[in-house]
Amino acid sequence: MRKLLTLFSIILFSLIFIPKAWAENIKFVQVTDSHLSADSEFSQNVLKSAVEDINSQEGIAFVVFTGDNISNPTQANLREFMEIVNNLKVPYYIALGNHDVYKQKNMSKAEYFEIVHEMAPLRRQRTPNYKFTKNNFVFLIVDGAKEVIPGSIGYYRKDTLDWVDKQLTKNKNKQVIIFQHFPVEYPQTAENKLKTHRTYKLEEYRAVLEKHHNVLAILSGHFHTNDETMKNGVYHISSPSLITVPHSYKIIDIVTTKDFSPIIYTQLREFKVNSSETDKTEKTTPTENAI
Repeated sequence: MRKLLTLFSIILFSLIFIPKAWAENIKFVQVTDSHLSADSEFSQNVLKSAVEDINSQEGIAFVVFTGDNISNPTQANLREFMEIVNNLKVPYYIALGNHDVYKQKNMSKAEYFEIVHEMAPLRRQRTPNYKFTKNNFVFLIVDGAKEVIPGSIGYYRKDTLDWVDKQLTKNKNKQVIIFQHFPVEYPQTAENKLKTHRTYKLEEYRAVLEKHHNVLAILSGHFHTNDETMKNGVYHISSPSLITVPHSYKIIDIVTTKDFSPIIYTQLREFKVNSSETDKTEKTTPTENAI
């Protein structure tokens, strides 16, 4: 039975007018930590069912996959992932997670996006840091994955943070939403995982954010948990893994009124997986090592 849960909504408003380019309403989907494997029919059916369910929703502008899209960095896994998500009826964008790349196994970031471009040639994304605009909002995909010595600890390199700083400066009069795998503010339930899943030198990222006042929200995955909090005017949204039960993705509605800051509504959408006989023996919740 399909079920739509409104988990959290927050109103961001200001009584003082700040000159900004007015953005329209927009609705989009975040899918995170799908951990797809070419050897796992169950993981494929989960992603296929998610794509079908997203396609049934009205008014979705685009989908963003916020990392750990595949279970481990192989071409077979990535190609299977692309085969499935290419069935989306709306544009989609991809961020990298710690399970997605490993240079020594012939899956560098460059090789990853070469395959993405090969299988979706109309897509412009060729690098892990990327910007796109919709309805006068600016969206940034920001890379914190390590490809030389991969692991569950994220790292936003200086050149990446310089790029974020430049984009926020360039778009200072627009509302910016950031997508990435590793959160800037840890979920409340993440305390027992911080030794192995923290982000290196996170204070440097926070310092960049403190310089600007146009970041509306940052959406991430990695911790496989649902958590939403406000910090220094930025709405931090962390979403659960697609592969874990109950299977879900997040729908985000941004509603705007001229001269006022936007209202953000989030909905965790649970969906039914079209199971096969193989799924019945394969359906397990991933262990902590899969994060």
